[in-house]
Amino acid sequence: MATVQVGILGLGRLGQSIGLALKRAQKANPKQQFVITGYDASPASKIDAQRRSAIDKGVNHPSDAAAGRQVVIMTMPYADVREAYQLAGPSLAPGAVLLDFSPLTGTTTEWAAKYVPSGAYQINITAVLNPAYLFSGLETAEYAREDLFDKGMALIMPTAGVPKEAVELASDMAELMGAEARFTDPLEHDGIIAATEGVPALLAAASFYALRGLDGWDDAQRAANPNFARLTHHLTDSHPDDIRDLLMHNRVAMVRQVDALMETLDALRGALVANDSAALEEALVTSSEAYGEWLARRRTGDWGDKPGDTERSGSEMWLTSLLGGYLTKKIKGEK
Repeated sequence: MATVQVGILGLGRLGQSIGLALKRAQKANPKQQFVITGYDASPASKIDAQRRSAIDKGVNHPSDAAAGRQVVIMTMPYADVREAYQLAGPSLAPGAVLLDFSPLTGTTTEWAAKYVPSGAYQINITAVLNPAYLFSGLETAEYAREDLFDKGMALIMPTAGVPKEAVELASDMAELMGAEARFTDPLEHDGIIAATEGVPALLAAASFYALRGLDGWDDAQRAANPNFARLTHHLTDSHPDDIRDLLMHNRVAMVRQVDALMETLDALRGALVANDSAALEEALVTSSEAYGEWLARRRTGDWGDKPGDTERSGSEMWLTSLLGGYLTKKIKGEK
């Protein structure tokens, strides 16, 4: 029986779902056991994660979740990630691999270079979630699920100098979670995050801020229904500091995306001012058709390209890359 020591920093929806997915993999293959130690600033989150068996025990300091672990998973709120690197990074053992699920790669790579000791390795990962949860809009820890990553992807972004065994480990983790491992460029990634995460968060704040300032707000707030709640859900799912840092740490890409959005909004406004129903209808029909095509592909995972190497077994590669090879020797201090 192989036992892997895992630390999870951050026990929100993402962190707890990773723990639940690993425990599900353990049930499917009892030969590999995961002992999971979790940290969260909220005592209630640690208690909840342990009650749900997403972790085996909770600790009170980030370094306690990192020390002695073979795999450390970073899912802290983005505004707290730098401090987590400062506190937990020096505790990483030689050969340990830190898998960072933070939304931006540029900043976390810089922090890793500063706080992760030589001999330990950091890899950025972005989770593309199960399409079954695409419209749930439920981001809090109580909605953590073991199948959150099923039929999804893990976008893996190793930096220069990370050994192939650590990259294989990241890929194996994705498979154990139920996701397909894919590799992408970190610079392109942060531009994509500006469009798919930053713009929705900014629109949520801007839409609420604008409506709240209107004369009709007193009545509008009473009439708001799920459409408005879905549009503005970032304001309850994320702390303002997290949204601020997501926007400011990626501001060049954000400005580019906001410029494109403002240009489109200006064109649509022009159609409304001119009472140009045909132009408005054309824009809506074109968007609707393209959206339908995207949604069908997102639900099926069929993007028209060839899948990657599917011959590797996640459980087998996990055992060989982590427990029988280079990283184990590093952990034991062997040459």
